[in-house]
Amino acid sequence: MSALTRRESRPFLDLFDWMDMPMTVFRPLIGPGIRVEDFVRDGHYVVRAELPGVDPEREVEVSVADGVLSIKAERHEEEIDKAHSEFRYGAFSRRVVLPPGADEDHVQATYDKGILEVVVDLKEKEAKKAEKHVPIKQAKAAKAS
Repeated sequence: MSALTRRESRPFLDLFDWMDMPMTVFRPLIGPGIRVEDFVRDGHYVVRAELPGVDPEREVEVSVADGVLSIKAERHEEEIDKAHSEFRYGAFSRRVVLPPGADEDHVQATYDKGILEVVVDLKEKEAKKAEKHVPIKQAKAAKAS
């Protein structure tokens, strides 16, 4: 039979904390981040963010301004007697620079099973202008005297 073990305070940061976020020392200043992935799918820029355990209607805010997508969330700690917890609570935020051609007027967000997915339309690239021929002029040779 296994039993829960209680971790005592550690004099050194856990190695996994360092791998999770190299700037762990600055965590009190910048707060924990939101893990994201981004890609282009069918002409849309997609950002997926891990946000388990939050109510998307009350605890998540998504905004777009000046070419930057901002995601803010807050997870509240439940008041129960815990022997051990590695969950992160409090305010989380992440800003993602949108790619060129992102249409800030056409943004959609959905939340399912702890994943927030934000889809931003990409404007079609302007039709390429016809290739312009540039004539090459021959430099005048210096006259031999």
